[in-house]
Amino acid sequence: MSKKVNPQPPEELTGIKSDKPKKVAAGIPAVVSSLKHIREAMPIGRGLKTLGKLNQEGGVDCPGCAWPDPDPKERSSIAEYCENGAKAIAEEATTKKIKPDFFKKYDIATLSEKSDYWLGKSGRITQPFILKEGQNHYEPIEWEDAFTLIAKELKALSSPDDAIFYTSGRTSNEAAFLYQLFARHFGTNNLPDCSNMCHESSGVALSQTLGIGKGSVKLEDFYAAEVIIVMGQNPGTNHPRMLSALQKAKRKGAKIITVNPIKETGLLAFKNPQKVGDVLSSGTSLTDLYLQVKINGDIALLKAIMLLLNEKEQATKDIFDKAFIEKNTVGYQAFIKDLSQYNIDELVEESGISLAQIKEAVSLLEKSSKIIVCWAMGITQHKNGVANIKEIVNLLLLKGSVGKVGAGTCPVRGHSNVQGDRTMGIWEKPKEAFLAQLQATFGFDPPRHHGVNVVDAIKVMHDQQDKVFFAMGGNFLSAAPDTEYTAKALQNCRMTVHVSTKLNRSHLIHGKVALILPCLARTEVDKQANGKQFVSVENSMGIVHTSRGHLKPISKHLLSEPMIVACLAQKTLGEASKVDWLKLVENYDAIRDLIEQVIPGFENYNKRVRQTGGFYLPNCARDGDFKTLSGKAEFTVTDLPKHSLEADDFLMMTIRSHDQFNTTIYGLDDRYRGIYNERRVVLMNQEDMKRMNLKSKDIVHLYNYFEGVERVARTFVVVPYDIPKQCVATYFPEANPLVPINKVADKSHTPASKSVVIKIKK
Repeated sequence: MSKKVNPQPPEELTGIKSDKPKKVAAGIPAVVSSLKHIREAMPIGRGLKTLGKLNQEGGVDCPGCAWPDPDPKERSSIAEYCENGAKAIAEEATTKKIKPDFFKKYDIATLSEKSDYWLGKSGRITQPFILKEGQNHYEPIEWEDAFTLIAKELKALSSPDDAIFYTSGRTSNEAAFLYQLFARHFGTNNLPDCSNMCHESSGVALSQTLGIGKGSVKLEDFYAAEVIIVMGQNPGTNHPRMLSALQKAKRKGAKIITVNPIKETGLLAFKNPQKVGDVLSSGTSLTDLYLQVKINGDIALLKAIMLLLNEKEQATKDIFDKAFIEKNTVGYQAFIKDLSQYNIDELVEESGISLAQIKEAVSLLEKSSKIIVCWAMGITQHKNGVANIKEIVNLLLLKGSVGKVGAGTCPVRGHSNVQGDRTMGIWEKPKEAFLAQLQATFGFDPPRHHGVNVVDAIKVMHDQQDKVFFAMGGNFLSAAPDTEYTAKALQNCRMTVHVSTKLNRSHLIHGKVALILPCLARTEVDKQANGKQFVSVENSMGIVHTSRGHLKPISKHLLSEPMIVACLAQKTLGEASKVDWLKLVENYDAIRDLIEQVIPGFENYNKRVRQTGGFYLPNCARDGDFKTLSGKAEFTVTDLPKHSLEADDFLMMTIRSHDQFNTTIYGLDDRYRGIYNERRVVLMNQEDMKRMNLKSKDIVHLYNYFEGVERVARTFVVVPYDIPKQCVATYFPEANPLVPINKVADKSHTPASKSVVIKIKK
């Protein structure tokens, strides 16, 4: 009998070491850390060559976050990347390899006992592998045989909707367009993607209120802003290059308000490692007002601010931009009527912020009109995630702070082309205009009924047998909520397929048959029949630009993502498709020509993407043209969320450590928070610890009982931390088993990973 395969990371502790949280981000420690990770992964010459091409014109777009590059004239020619960008390159361009002997040595059960860190550091996957039904070891398979087998399984399904095509945010525009084209030609809109788990709430809220599901600001708007509010975001770890923009904005006079349950070093002070003067200084203080809101107390805080602003407006008539409101918005009177019903004391209590601090925020905002609000997962991953963002929009509309220089919305995307994938049509709910254009261009009738998002896909796979799950990148198991539930869903599948560069836990929790298809990394030369190719991506601010690899591929057996999609489509659809799939990937210009025909905003795609810096896509909110149902920007009446916690309940949010990006674990340290060599930690308020009779470094188990189901994550180390009472923080994916599959954001269905009610037991 084979050993049990564990879907969760191992529960063993690695030996915590702790220190006081750091007071300044980046600087020399960031440089040292970057070089350390590069040196451990590859020869230093290879590493420096790769870093020299990172985020440069004609170079490689960082496979990490989606923060935009500065104007080419302002880019550092030495180091236009951050510490975590260097870690991402070390992970991707490593010279360590996984060959057939690796899988001969380790069976699936043994690999499942290894940590996510160990799995990721094992090296690049060098050729296709298959795990046959009933077997315990992956073994090599030829590409042709792999495509034939997958096509056979897809064609044997009783319905195209029995296939699920997942997409990670690192997929290029070219690969994503082909991927959705294949899925829809096959007959399904089952195209869930990582947006469903992160910024889907942003897309829903912004589309309904401003007419476009993207942010409205450009990078240069930061340098004209009067006030920048950073909410539910930790840029020092998740988007470190954003700190340079905040520093520049601060030096040009902007005030910065930070809203976050815990103090994050990157928002306190910053030393720009690209500037010698900065490195030698004590750093730039960034945040002017730090509001340590309770977890999910953001709406209460925003309502309190707007309530006080409205009181001033009633007295002076010069706080709100009435001309903007009357010309460009609807719903103002209903919004003000609802806002006026709230009691400031109640809002203070629910937010966790003192009235004095709220008044400080009001004083910074009352005379300002150039206001930018930035946010990330701390805002989107709540049951009221969509409402959170609509309340942000309400504040901006009151001040006329949308559609003007130095003002607007700024959802900061977490993966380098997650926004571009959605633009390319990776969405389970495509619009009719897009489908009609596909039909006109390619001569087939795409399905009109909606497909499944991530949570619904998991439920369908959990409740039904014999689905085919195909993942274009990512680590689906570890990224998804309710780990045990998701594991059973994947294990119910007839086949699971993962297009990957590195080994991860999703490869170990598999269907009856499992395949790993290794693809080229962004850093590698992509040579097709017509020569070397580049791909394109879209950053958080809607700029489409190129990414071109320069390294020799780590293995001769790798295929590019567009080639993998084309081969699979050709094998599966055959003569049923008029698309010459293999011809398209001889030269990616041909793919871009088709994108131009289907998607608005990509006129002269091949010419404009080759221009220095790329090109901006149209953005109606940026232009002050609000394409909502009403034709105007819309105020929204939202409810005040409340959490009824028992005395021994805690509201948990999942967070990243400084040594990770999404589910990729670069190391075991969280340097800025002063936590080293351990990931199984729970950050707690010291008064809560005393009340629960807990001491620093006690070992506890964490439980969630949503809808009467017991979920448990065992063996966590208690770490005292500056966090509001009855609030705790844990790293994902270790705490993902506690996130209920049915606890999702209203309208966006994003897992509520930032507001999970738990109990803590020794």
